Amino acid sequence: MMTARAKRAAAVGGQNLTRRIVDDLGAAIVRGNYSGKPFPVEAELCAQYGASRSVLREAVKMLTAKGLLRAKPRQGTHVVPESEWNLLDPDVLRWLLARRFSLDLLAEFTEVRLAIEPAAAALAAQRASRSELVAIMASIDRMRAAEQKRDDPLESDIAFHVAVLEASGNRFYRQLRAFVATALRSSIRTTNEYKGVRLASVADHKRVADAILAGDANRAEQAMRQLLLEAQQLIDKGRRAAAKPPARNARS
Repeated sequence: MMTARAKRAAAVGGQNLTRRIVDDLGAAIVRGNYSGKPFPVEAELCAQYGASRSVLREAVKMLTAKGLLRAKPRQGTHVVPESEWNLLDPDVLRWLLARRFSLDLLAEFTEVRLAIEPAAAALAAQRASRSELVAIMASIDRMRAAEQKRDDPLESDIAFHVAVLEASGNRFYRQLRAFVATALRSSIRTTNEYKGVRLASVADHKRVADAILAGDANRAEQAMRQLLLEAQQLIDKGRRAAAKPPARNARS
């Protein structure tokens, strides 16, 4: 008879295997590994991963919820077209970004941010609790520390944007935290490279934070919009450079 500890260990092991299968199959689907091919049957996948049917079915269920798979009675499981994937799912976005670097994808992501984050900053100026204001200022302190190499520049920047979404008091904006954090890992690196710097501008972020602390919704919205417009302009610059045909060698 299994002890309680053994049962817990088995459950954790099953969860870890489920997560690994989801990550492996999800990335493979997004890469197009099953394009034009039938999705493997359950028995084949169980053998491939050394998983029980219950673990495999849970993984397939999770991929179905992300919009990547669809099961039909007597027809098996099929890969769903990309147009139907849940692009707001952080895992799906992470797999897309890993599939191939795409400035077009980053541009679309920035357009989504422009529609959300300035409004979230305005709401934060009106609704943020004391603890949420503390979190926003703590992220600014982290960005300052990153300038002195005492914190991670990427993580401190992400912490700021997540803190503003949290402080908006809007449950739908809060649900986008993981999505924003995932995409920012690519977006921030890219825009900083185009600016020729390693770190984000603390002063630009602090202007947003100061407006939120002052309860000035209009100023908070405009400061956040300006921050994102700069990122958008840098990405557009990169897209134009990538689209420019290579210069021809002059004839002698």
